[in-house]
Amino acid sequence: MNIISALKPDDLYTHCDVKAFDFKTTDELKDLSDLIGQSRAQEAVHFGLAIQREGYNLYVMGPSGIGKHSMVQDYLKQKAADQAMPPDWCYVNNFKQADKPIAFQLPSGLGARLSQDMKHLIEELSIALPSAFESEEFRSLSQAIQDEFKQQQDQAINELTESALKLRIKLFRTPSGFAFAPMGEDDEVIDPEVFNKLPKKEQQRLEEIVSKLQDKLQVIIQKIPLWSKESNEQQKTLNRQLTKSAINHLIEDLKKSYQDSPHVQTYLDSVERDIIENVENFISGEEARESILATSPTSVTELHRYKVNVLVDNSQAKGAPVIYLDHPSYQNLVGRAEHTARLGTLYTDFTQLKAGALHRANGGYLMVDVRKLLMQPYAWEGLKRALYGKDIRIESLENMLGLMSTTSLEPEPMPLDIKLVLMGDRLLYYLLEEYDPDFAELFKVMADFEDRMERNSENNLLYAQLIATLARKEQLRPFDRKAVARLIEYGSRLIEDSEKLSTHMRSIADLLREADYWAGENGHKHVCTDDVQQAIDQQLQRASRAREHIHEEIQRGTILIDSDGAKVGQINGLSILSLGNYAFGQPSRITATTHIGEDQVVDIEREVELGGEIHSKGVMILSAFLASRYASKQPLSLSASLVFEQSYGMVEGDSASLAELCALLSSLADLPIKQ
Repeated sequence: MNIISALKPDDLYTHCDVKAFDFKTTDELKDLSDLIGQSRAQEAVHFGLAIQREGYNLYVMGPSGIGKHSMVQDYLKQKAADQAMPPDWCYVNNFKQADKPIAFQLPSGLGARLSQDMKHLIEELSIALPSAFESEEFRSLSQAIQDEFKQQQDQAINELTESALKLRIKLFRTPSGFAFAPMGEDDEVIDPEVFNKLPKKEQQRLEEIVSKLQDKLQVIIQKIPLWSKESNEQQKTLNRQLTKSAINHLIEDLKKSYQDSPHVQTYLDSVERDIIENVENFISGEEARESILATSPTSVTELHRYKVNVLVDNSQAKGAPVIYLDHPSYQNLVGRAEHTARLGTLYTDFTQLKAGALHRANGGYLMVDVRKLLMQPYAWEGLKRALYGKDIRIESLENMLGLMSTTSLEPEPMPLDIKLVLMGDRLLYYLLEEYDPDFAELFKVMADFEDRMERNSENNLLYAQLIATLARKEQLRPFDRKAVARLIEYGSRLIEDSEKLSTHMRSIADLLREADYWAGENGHKHVCTDDVQQAIDQQLQRASRAREHIHEEIQRGTILIDSDGAKVGQINGLSILSLGNYAFGQPSRITATTHIGEDQVVDIEREVELGGEIHSKGVMILSAFLASRYASKQPLSLSASLVFEQSYGMVEGDSASLAELCALLSSLADLPIKQ
């Protein structure tokens, strides 16, 4: 038979033995390299980051403030430092389809170099090409082509003119073109009046001659555009030859600098072809040549397309990137295409493509808070699409949803090689696991951080080392061993278990900072136990307004609580009120009434929908206990009611079940209970 004995106050509080510590202050202790009490989570993190298989991304979960973010980030930085630097990523113009920019990678640091080299190339060409086209040699060759065209045209007209003169017909120019007219004996054009007086046969003969000459003139006129086209082609060929000779050595020198980069070689070939085909962009005037040097982001010129957009520059990186995205919107994840307003219309091009976190973390690690991620429209779906497709596609969310009609781009996607770490609480993990079928495929490793650890002599010493580490990190005063002992006792109080210690780093660190402050106010060189206790007391004082008001109402009799005497069917229970991070006890009067009825215990809190599910479950268990204890062989002719007096909010929990049973038994037996 189990004997129930009363608990003594000492049984409710486990003191930390100061004699177990062989140090005087925390200055004598070494720093901790890992979080204490998190061996399971650390093993999971190490495994998740080490395995290089599809879908083995991490979900790191645990209460906020436990230190999981700092621990994971520190470990990622250590691991990333030994890894190879990822390449630079660039976008360049697609000279065949301008709305589909081309992406390619370069070894780290070469992206920015290529961008500068292309800028210098265009600067040189904007000077060299106009000079080449203004040279005497080019002008003579160009003039020769024009002269040949003019000579060909003049020769045909002259031959026709001579043929017409032999037939006594004169060809002359008019503002609207060419015209024929018969000539008289004096070699002058016959007036229309004189022509009309000629015999009809003569008029017909002259008209037939003019008609034939006009046919020949029409043939010549039809040939002139062809001759002009041939002349233009000759001029373009000359321009190409001159341009090629002017830029060839510059392009070839640039190719030699990037001979190990096939993508750059291909790109420079296309640049050379485009410059040759569009050399007029360089020789169209001083304004066009100067525009390439403009620093305004809204400067849009024909020379603009020869720029290189370095989307990701890893020239300053050391190892693989570790990125924490604080605002995981869709655009911040996958990148965006910015727009420029011109004449009331929005335009964009490849130079206005901006990198997202996936671009910057490519080849490394990306950390994202899952709650913030799920709060951003389409961000979760965009992230999953990138992980499934193993590429990053910059897509305008507005255009994708049909919310805006602007100039849009379809940039070439970039391959994605990343390890993603989601940070969040346990509830979100299990909700995603249950309701999103993709989640389990993409996040196969779960690292669960503990909020408590065993309280024993070994862990007490680790806790002391933790205090020493945090004190040095925060540049606080050393803590003496009595202060450390008090902090260990506080760690048990935080977790509400005398055999456990809290691993909630934020609460411990906050108390250390406040204890250090009070040590300074008290003029102490070391933080002692009085400083720690003062910090604890001040924390309680700042949060105790509601508790003091409730206790005042009890003392004034507004809230009715009897603390002496004995009464039938009445007992005091203890409610726990949690307001933020502060919880305190409030006495609550529980009353029970019984009368003859039909085996029913009425929970008034449940009937008025002020009782939670767990509280209702406790009352039902209580009813079952009464029935099994007192009505195992015959019906229980009893009705009872239970209520929390002066309770105007929700009642939850089953810890009051014993108190409610005592009140019921007191009412049934008509025996008073000590208050």
